[in-house]
Amino acid sequence: MAKIKNILISQPPPERENDPYYELAKKFGFKILFHKLFKIEGVPSKEFRQERINLLDYSAVIFTSKNSIDHFFRICGEMRVIVPETMKYFCISESISLYLQKYVTYRKRKIFYGRQHFSELIDVMKKHKEEKFLLPSSDILKPEIPKLLASNRFSYKRIIFYRTVSNDLKEIDILLYDMIVLFSPAGVSALLKNFPDFDRNRILIATFGSTTANAAKESGLTIHIQAPTPKAPSMTMALEQYFEKSKNR
Repeated sequence: MAKIKNILISQPPPERENDPYYELAKKFGFKILFHKLFKIEGVPSKEFRQERINLLDYSAVIFTSKNSIDHFFRICGEMRVIVPETMKYFCISESISLYLQKYVTYRKRKIFYGRQHFSELIDVMKKHKEEKFLLPSSDILKPEIPKLLASNRFSYKRIIFYRTVSNDLKEIDILLYDMIVLFSPAGVSALLKNFPDFDRNRILIATFGSTTANAAKESGLTIHIQAPTPKAPSMTMALEQYFEKSKNR
């Protein structure tokens, strides 16, 4: 196998100089380009109004990401909707719930969260079955989320508050890269939209998360490195193990 010299990481650059990706690059002698393959665009309030949705019809909101929080409160602000203090917030993880402090007085609100997976949040929500739930989301949503909500018979409505749009990647010379690391189905879509004819036999593909892997496979991509796994819970660990094996071959 040819030596890997350049890797495209489809995420924004890390803030820390001693980030594990930089440590890996130094250890194994390759270069990294960090570049987000897609961007988030909020649904304009004018378009949102056309849906004739009354946000105050809902007594609880489900947040699966920081983007969903940002765009929920953006729309509320643009439409001059005052969110009542009685509103309940259900977040997929504690870190997402803490992000609510940007918009509400945390200790004065009814905020609930799971550990990390949506199925864990469902267990929390079961204690509040009487609520009418609003699910602010992107145009891309993990299929398991509506399935779990429906199978558990929650009263909910999914509304698209923001969209995932492919970035223009004309400034990237895809021929320079020996490996591309993808972290979401949107990243897979953006890669194929911008570089439909990239050399799939030469450029290796690494994916993080089962939904990303499924999207890559459905698009006909061959996955060479996949995370998380029990032995490699992070992408940097998966990359390190791959390079260690390659070095020993």
